[in-house]
Amino acid sequence: MDDLRSLEKLLVARMVRFNATVCGIVTGLVLGLVVFSATVWLIVKGGEVVGPHLALLGQFFVGYRVTLAGSFIGFAWGFAVGFAVGFFVTSIYNRIAAFRERKAQANH
Repeated sequence: MDDLRSLEKLLVARMVRFNATVCGIVTGLVLGLVVFSATVWLIVKGGEVVGPHLALLGQFFVGYRVTLAGSFIGFAWGFAVGFAVGFFVTSIYNRIAAFRERKAQANH
């Protein structure tokens, strides 16, 4: 019975790991599409002053403006930042999972 519990803990520990590259790509695509969509939405919406708050992203994303060309630049920056954050968070998560797995194996 104890052997089955050890096997179950090992399977759970191995199953909770993620591919950092895939998580980075997915996070990057989501963030890039959010910036792109928000920019295009504000362009279509129009108005006297178009997106003053979103234009503040230009302080961080070099070349970004609330224009059609800026939406593509914003997508690229959003993808890069999202990829970096997703990859980093997933890598840290996997290291913690590996540490917990080694700790669980040492206890048995």
